[in-house]
Order: sequence, then C-alpha cells, then structure tokens
Amino acid sequence: MEDCKEELDSTTEPSTGFGQFLLEVASLLTFVTVEKLATTFNYSPKDIEDYGNNKSPGYIFVCSLKEKGIINPSDITLLIDALKAIDLYGVAEDASRLFERLCGELKPNMEISSNTEAQSSFIKQLKDTYHELCNRVQPIPFIRDRLLCVNNVFVDSGIEYFHRVGAKEIWQPLDSYHEIFTDARISSTRFILFGEPGYGKSILALQFAYDWYKSCLRSPLKNVEILIFLKLRQLFRVKSIFTAVRQFLLPHESKLSEGDIIEILYSSKSVVIVLDGFDEYAHKTGKGDDDVTKIIKGRMFQKFVVILTTRPSYKPEDMAARTIQLRLTGFDSVSQNKYIEKALIGNDIKEIEKIKKCIEQNPILRDLCEVPLFFAMFSHMTHEKQIPVTFDSVTGFFRYMMGCFHEHMKNKLQDTELKMYIKLEKDHHKLDKVSFEALSGEKQEIVWMKGKLRKSIGKDLYDQYLQVGILIEEEIVIVNNTPGSPTSALIERKTQTTFYHKLFCEWFAAHYLSEYATKSFTLNFSKTVGKLDPFDLQYVFRFACGINPDASSKIIKHLQKLEGGDKFAVLCILERTGEIGEIKDTIRQICSEGMIISGYDSLLLQRSSMHLLEIASRNNFSIEYLQLSNCLQSVDLSTEAIRTSSGLALTSRIRVKKLTVNLSNRDMTEDEAIDILQFASMCPSLRELWYKECVPPRSFKEGPTLSTLRSRNVEVFWQWSKDTLWYILSLQSGRWQNGKNGPEPTSEEFERALSKRTEWRKRWTEEIYRTDIRNARETLRRRAEEDKVIPDKNKRVITMMTS
Repeated sequence: MEDCKEELDSTTEPSTGFGQFLLEVASLLTFVTVEKLATTFNYSPKDIEDYGNNKSPGYIFVCSLKEKGIINPSDITLLIDALKAIDLYGVAEDASRLFERLCGELKPNMEISSNTEAQSSFIKQLKDTYHELCNRVQPIPFIRDRLLCVNNVFVDSGIEYFHRVGAKEIWQPLDSYHEIFTDARISSTRFILFGEPGYGKSILALQFAYDWYKSCLRSPLKNVEILIFLKLRQLFRVKSIFTAVRQFLLPHESKLSEGDIIEILYSSKSVVIVLDGFDEYAHKTGKGDDDVTKIIKGRMFQKFVVILTTRPSYKPEDMAARTIQLRLTGFDSVSQNKYIEKALIGNDIKEIEKIKKCIEQNPILRDLCEVPLFFAMFSHMTHEKQIPVTFDSVTGFFRYMMGCFHEHMKNKLQDTELKMYIKLEKDHHKLDKVSFEALSGEKQEIVWMKGKLRKSIGKDLYDQYLQVGILIEEEIVIVNNTPGSPTSALIERKTQTTFYHKLFCEWFAAHYLSEYATKSFTLNFSKTVGKLDPFDLQYVFRFACGINPDASSKIIKHLQKLEGGDKFAVLCILERTGEIGEIKDTIRQICSEGMIISGYDSLLLQRSSMHLLEIASRNNFSIEYLQLSNCLQSVDLSTEAIRTSSGLALTSRIRVKKLTVNLSNRDMTEDEAIDILQFASMCPSLRELWYKECVPPRSFKEGPTLSTLRSRNVEVFWQWSKDTLWYILSLQSGRWQNGKNGPEPTSEEFERALSKRTEWRKRWTEEIYRTDIRNARETLRRRAEEDKVIPDKNKRVITMMTS
C-alpha cells in the first residue's frame, strides 16, 4: 500500500475521497482480476503484460480507468458492471461500499445525467466534426480559396461486388453505393472496399459521413443511429478505437469520456464504422493486438456494420467470415458528365463538350481520365483555362499538372521571392530520396512527424510544398505505452505530414529512381529497385521512364525479368517516347510467343496486356494465340467484346489467330458457350477457337454463326481435360466429332467431363485461397511454360496451356 501511495502523489491527491478510493479498490484487484477486466475493456495484450510486470497492477489499472474516463469521482458503474460480468459479485459489492463511504452515493455522472443525454451529446459532436470534414474538399490542392462540399464533387460511379452463384465467381455491378446497405444479395456486417490509386475510396468514405450527418432522404444511412468515420493513417500508435474516436472525432473540450463512448456504442441500436485507408495504417503488418485488426477479423463489434477501404495490394489477413468484397471501377463517360455538371458548370452543354473533346482527341487522356482523381484535376484545370497541349504519356500529363500547381503560386509572389521559389521548384532531390525510401519495403509508411520531415528536406522546401498543397499536415494522437509513465503523459498530440495523395509521393520517388538508375551499377540497381513492387507502384516506374529516357533502358530490363513484367515494360517504354517505333520488335516478339490473360493477374497486368494487344492490332502485328484463363465474366455481342473479371473489354478487332477460353473455376453456361462462338465469328483474323476445362453444349444450332465460321475456315475445338483427346466441331451439323471424321463423343465421355468440374474447381480454390496469390501465379505460369506445346491435330492430343 505504501508503494501505491508514492505513485498516487503524481496523479491524484490522496486526501481526496476519490484518491483514497483508488488506493483501496486497487488492493481488491489481483493481477488475474486486472487481466479479466482489461480484456473486458478491450485493452491490448501489451498493456495487460505491462500490468503483470508492475509491482502494483491493480492501482496502475484503476488509474488508467480514471484517465480513460471509465470511472470518475461521481460514477464507477462501468467498473461495477464489468466486475459482475466476470462473476466477481463480491468484489463489485465491496467496491460499491468503498465508493459510497469515501465519495458519497453511487450515482451517474452529474454532467452527463443519462445515457440518452450522453448519446445525444455524442451524436451532435460527431455531426459537427463531419460538417467540418465534409466541407473542406480540394479537387486541386493549390485552390484553397474554393473548398467544396463532398456532396458537390462526389459522383455515384462504378462499384461492383464479388459474387458467387453456385460455382460461378464474378464481379457484379451495383446501381448505387446505397445498395451496400440495402441489397439483400450482399447482406453482411463486414465490407472491404478496394480501389486503385485515385479511384475515389476516400471520397466515398467521406460521402458516407455526409449522408449520415445530413440525414439525406435518399440514403439508407439516415436510419443509422451512429456512424464512426476514421482516417486510419492518423491512428499512429493508437490501438484503441475508443481512444481514436475521443481524440479525433470529438472536440477537445468534450465532457464525454472513453467510458461514455463505450457505453453509447454498445447500447446503440445501429452503428456503422467506416475505416478509410488500411494501406496507410501504421499497424497493418503488426501483431494484431489493436482494435482495427480485431474488428477486421470479426473479434470485435460483430453486430456493427464495418466498411474498410484499401488498395487491392493491401488486403488484410484473416478477414471475418462473410466479408463482402467491393471494388471501384473508375469513371465511364456518364460518370465524367455527371462530375462536370455537379462540380463545375451545371448543365452547360458547350462547356461539357469542350472538356470531353479534349479527352476524346487524346488516347492517353482517355485512359487517364478513367481514374477519377486525374479526371477531376484535368476538368478543373481545363475549366480554369484552355489547355494548349496534348499529352502522349502519363508522365506528360502529371508534369503539366505539377507545373500548373507551381505557376499558380508564382503568380502570387513578389519578385524578391520568385528566385528562391523557382530554385526550390527544380531542386527537390531531398524530397525525392525521402519519398523513395518511404515506398521501399513492405510497410510503405508515407507519413512523417512534421519536425522529422522538415529537418530531412529543409525548412524552405517543406514550407513551399506545404503552401502549394502537395504536402498536407494533420494532427495525430500518440499514446505513450512506456511502463511506469504517469497517466497524465499517456496521450500526446503532434502534427504529422503526408502527401495530398499517394500518387504525388510516387512522382517524387520516380525522380530518385530515374536519377539512381543512371548512376548505379546494374547489381546495386537491381538490389535497390527490387524493394519496390511494380504491380503496386506502377506509376513510380512509368514516371521514371518518362522523366529520364536515359534511365529507362535499365528500368525496362529489370521489369522484363519479373513475372508478367514484359507487358508492363511496354507501357513504361511508351512513357519514354509516346510512339512505338523503337519497341516494334519487342511487341512482335511478345505477340509471336502468344499471351495469357489470367484471373490470377492484377488489374494492372490485365490492363497492360489489353493495351499491348490494342497496339499490336493497330499496327497489324499478328498475335499467334491468346488464352483467357479463368477470367471470363461475360460476352457483350452488342459491342463485340468479351469482358474479363477485372471489367476490361477484349474487342473483336484484336488480330489474334488462336483464341482459347479456359474456365476451370466455374461452370460455363450454354448461353456463354454460344456467345463465345458468335464472338469468334466476329473476329476477322481468328483461325482457331478452343474451349478448355469446361463443358460446352453437345451441339450448336445451324445458322449464320456456323456459316460465317465455315466461310472463314475457322476451326473450333474442345478439350475437357489435360492429356485427353480433343474434339472438333462440325460446322455443318453443329455437333462435336472425335477428329475431323470421327464419331461423336459418347454420353460416358460427356459424363466424365462433367465429373471433372469438381476437380477443376478444387484446384482453382487451392491455388487461390491456400497459397500466396503471387506465388500461385508464378507457379502456374512456370507450369504453363513447361507444358506448352502446339496442337498436333494428327495425333489428336494437346497439352493444356494453363496460366
């Protein structure tokens, strides 16, 4: 007890009734009791371990309860309830008597007289915070005098959910983000929302907060009692969700404690938690003792609806069962029109046509403006003034955009300030190095303590880029978990710095990469650049090749050594020149060897493959074969296109000689098989169509499709399993034959093919879900290289080309 009194002096006056209560109730709490109570109040395992190492665990624990607001001089009901919940009724009764003797009658906090009143106060404070957040959106960083409301820039655009119908696995579009909460097909309490860089994850997350605090009539969120919106990058060393809510969402002077927040949330009828930016979360690769990880795994807030946003390459591990996967697909033409009308000029048709004309006349812009962030910046800059240039690369567009940022600031400066500004605009090598190091490795932590970054890059450069809007500052809370620290020092507010968007970090990192590539030896370069994942940080590599053409050859060679890197390398070469003259041989070589687009491939890799096919077709390069392996989503005959699982379209204009559709992950429907056959009849260059690891119809109706295929001498094959006989479709009768003039497959053979479907799906499931996705892709592609042979029609045997 004497030890406790010594510690008490630094926090609570022992002469007070409540101070004496803390001392005496602490003596009732053994470490075993503290461990159970700490678990009840969602303390981390590290905190519990620290209590066990302390000579007075009971006292340190009750002081922590006081600091968190769970107990106070007028209310200890949460502690009493927790003691009863772990069946320590005797201790609960003793604690109640101690409190009444030393502090007076046990009653609720007089400042928050009831839970209903506390909840009302909590909701009002949340709505005030969201009002501030939602009305501070900057479509362009440097235009700070025109902050917009999120509802004025948000467009309800492409969103899909991962859907299973029997064995069929597809991405199914939603008509609106409202359907996340209303569509019975995706009814769940856990959602993970994927989006590539700039696809609008954070804007959508903020729109959720807007819908709730404004009680929008059309939004299902108007019926939700409480919505919690947190930016995960701000939770630096903050592992308690209740601490985060108290520190980031409530005003400093709020009388609500963490204990109040706990009680309010758990007593509410409906709660939605929106956690934005898991890819920027400090604890995403931690031990899992933080509340966010517990929530993701379903060990906490099981009855609350939770929406987590992240990049596709940062999918959290061990997600809760029945987690629904959603993804943003970017802006189509309709979404672009909506954005211009909503955020810029209303329904001024001429102005809309002006902006859209700039896009349609430039193929690079068409691709770029599918990314909402790029489209928003481009449309706002075009609206400010007519853009006098065309862009032949992503680098060219981003360079122009950065120039606009600096030009806007220079117009505001005096002549005496301009010289220094121009120097720092060009000399940013320190920021380049810091950005590259931040993106290297697994964690990719692109937030810094203000003082540390300012010291690293220099005060003048820091202040200038902060003024431009490329860097932004945010307040964070740091929790001091050092054993023995006084409770008054548990929480400290500091300022951290990050980029307006991660793409800006990639831009500066690309400058470092391009410079390093020209100076380093090949071995050193490969070791250093190997720390960057090109399939996650595509723009670092594309920007680097566009910034410094002399460095591109070394970067290209590095990429071509990677699995799937040859196709990505072509995009990087295009950044260098905007033309295909110097890469014709590379494209011809890739096309002559054939190409596989797989369901294992990332969106970037599929997009790169499609882009390469388009370039080859426009330049009349013949593509020997193309295999669509477990990536078929649908066939759209109205647009003469096959749509892949990533949403990309393969059109009939592709100059491919042999097309193979492999579908081992699900059943192929009869309509799909017929549509594929009809699509083949629309491809003027096609000579062979293969169905593999699937079961097409036993026959096709005679008609225009078979007649067209017959007139073009297109042969159609089916091989239902590796190392088995193949069958050819008679274009006269529409029935399969064992060889050109052989008999039809028997009923037994069809039954064997049907029975194989279970084996195919099992193998797909094992490769996808039981192994690392990248290892699975490399394993299967290596297997493909080993197995790949050209069909020998005389022997009627073919080895399946898997991906």
